[in-house]
Amino acid sequence: MPVAADLLGREYPDTEPYLVGREKVREFARAVGSTDPLSLDVEAARAAGHPDVVAPPTFAVVVQDLTLRQLLSDATAGVDFAKVVHGDQRFVASRPIVAGDLLTARMTISDVKTLGGNAMVTSRTVVRDERDEEVVTAISTLVVRGDA
Repeated sequence: MPVAADLLGREYPDTEPYLVGREKVREFARAVGSTDPLSLDVEAARAAGHPDVVAPPTFAVVVQDLTLRQLLSDATAGVDFAKVVHGDQRFVASRPIVAGDLLTARMTISDVKTLGGNAMVTSRTVVRDERDEEVVTAISTLVVRGDA
């Protein structure tokens, strides 16, 4: 198997806090082609009851990326980035991410499977706000190609 045998169940420490910026939300919205006024216009977001602009649902990948970096930099995990292909991505949100949120994330390796000499590594990243309330859970599967 191209990854460490004991990778399943491994939990990484909380990331450093990530402050969601208004312009980052707007940039991300434009990058994914969103024209939703809640993501672009503070007044529209406030009129809808939000304290600031609302990030598109996939914005959580920005915070999740901090946890994936932990996995990829963990020499004991055996995950060679040069052999990684992104296989699947899902998000389960408890509430929208908004500008001004201070978020941390913690990743756990929730599944490891071998398929045709490749490893399928599934991680579950829980993103929490400054009140330690869950905001979103990101589930991601990486395919780590074997040597063959």
